[in-house]
Amino acid sequence: MNIASTLRISPQSVAADGSDAEGADEARLDLVFQALSDPIRRSILQQLDGQALLVSELAAPFDISLQGVSRHIQVLVRAGLVQQERSGRISRCSLDVGPLLDAALWLNRYTKYWQEQFDVLSATLAQIDERRAAETTPSNKRARPARRK
Repeated sequence: MNIASTLRISPQSVAADGSDAEGADEARLDLVFQALSDPIRRSILQQLDGQALLVSELAAPFDISLQGVSRHIQVLVRAGLVQQERSGRISRCSLDVGPLLDAALWLNRYTKYWQEQFDVLSATLAQIDERRAAETTPSNKRARPARRK
């Protein structure tokens, strides 16, 4: 199982008047990017790809305390990236990729700028190739016919 097969999308927030609550969306996006800024939290998300795990299972690969991992998980929960289900002292975590989708959509708005840069680079490289080809091609020289024996 992978992220695509466990996709759960969080509903967009809507203000009381029915309009998008843009401020709330921005705040949620801030929390997502803050949560993604730490390599331990990104690793936790990777572990949760397609499966629900206990906090102790999530903590196993790290050389930090269980309490430290729990703090990282709480950051992910506040960002909406992880859902925690508690049964007594046992806590099972699962991935919610809806906020990741929101972040991906926000980042995707800027791909056009990268594409424009790649187009400029491609045109520049084509010009360089044309110049090199023109410089290496002998001008106004006729090639000698090969001698037959």
